Amino acid sequence: MHNIGELLPVWSIIPFVGMLLSIAIVPLVKPEWWEHNLLKVSILWSLLFLIPFGIAYGAKVLTFNLLEIVLLDYVPFIVLLLGLFVAAGGIALKGTLAGTPKVNLAILLIGTLLASWIGTTGAAMLFIRPIIRANKWREKKAHVVIFFIFMVANIGGSLTPVGDPPLFLGFLRGVPFFWTMKLLPLMLMNIAILSVLFFIIDSRAYKKELAAGRSPKDVMAAGEKEPLKIEGAHNFIFIGMIVFTVILNGKLGMMDSLKDENGMTIGLDVFEGIRLQINWFVQIIFILIAALLSMKTTKKTTRELNAFTFAPIKEVAELFIGIFITMIPALALLHAHGAELGLSSPWHFFWATGVLSSFLDNAPTYLVFMTTAASLGSTTGLTTAVGTILPINLIAVSAGAVFMGANTYIGNAPNFMVKAIAEENKIKMPSFFGYMLWSISILIPIFILDTLVFFR
Repeated sequence: MHNIGELLPVWSIIPFVGMLLSIAIVPLVKPEWWEHNLLKVSILWSLLFLIPFGIAYGAKVLTFNLLEIVLLDYVPFIVLLLGLFVAAGGIALKGTLAGTPKVNLAILLIGTLLASWIGTTGAAMLFIRPIIRANKWREKKAHVVIFFIFMVANIGGSLTPVGDPPLFLGFLRGVPFFWTMKLLPLMLMNIAILSVLFFIIDSRAYKKELAAGRSPKDVMAAGEKEPLKIEGAHNFIFIGMIVFTVILNGKLGMMDSLKDENGMTIGLDVFEGIRLQINWFVQIIFILIAALLSMKTTKKTTRELNAFTFAPIKEVAELFIGIFITMIPALALLHAHGAELGLSSPWHFFWATGVLSSFLDNAPTYLVFMTTAASLGSTTGLTTAVGTILPINLIAVSAGAVFMGANTYIGNAPNFMVKAIAEENKIKMPSFFGYMLWSISILIPIFILDTLVFFR
């Protein structure tokens, strides 16, 4: 059961490819139908994988793989997103915040700096609504959201294990908490380039808006400037509670006092080889409590100011259940054959991890290539639970997993959530392929520069 990737044919990833193509194409062809049938699409592609898989390998193997991905990966994933979505949605920035290039860049940079400490999801949910509201006066503002995804929802989370899930997996396997600060020079260069590019693009868009007769003064009530004020600031406590819970989850999993005679963390056995460990329950329960407290203690008017609804998280939940299930064979094949890809140089690890993290869950992808890097037989470097790794190779794997999640809408969960919130606020966002044109045009040249400067 654990080595199913050795048996799976390559064509078993067809349902996953179908799921991705559905996300990319159907909204362009049948937008209204797509909005009301997301879950049906996810179920369809999931069944097209699960039924043949069950027939070929048996009910036992099917049940194991389905429960493993749903209970151990999807449920913690969606609960974490829900918690941060609810808590951040209860924080509203009141006052006149006009979307000029300087203001927009300031919001992007603040969100980027905070992302490593409250997570890319937390930072994205906290700042997406203020930046949307600041640019409400503009007709064309999709580029602001796109750069927001690039910077806040992805690259900003590269400095600590709290920032992005793959780095947290590394932390659980022996990478010191502050070791990822080694990515700082790389992150600063990328953010500097993106900041300059954004300011140029946004300044041009700003001038066009002014020329068309629109002005940032349009956001002011009766022409009077209202001072900035934060409503629902107590929700920062709940965000902190969620971040602490995620860290606690990792710590509990490493405590010897919570392990049984076989060295496994105690918990509830739900199937052969699948155990819901005590830290799993702690994380789920505490995050849900934080979300519930946020809903109970936040004024209705505060959430109304944010135009808060559950539609974006519902959309993410419906789509990603299909993505998680159909990517089972892709991850299994990668796990089984990752070491056979001939990776040896830092730039190999950077691009292999990055390209796959653009379409697959970046956490297990990171783990596969971290393990592959450890298998090279290095006798010096960083000692982890999976082996000794040359620091430059682990930096390459970490950067690839975190940075290149920005290449597609599905590369990182906050991407899709930000897109959904933007569209809920009547911002016309690019299609799946339209977004990739932006990422290929802007991010890929930056990543090539990263390769030349850091990973040659």
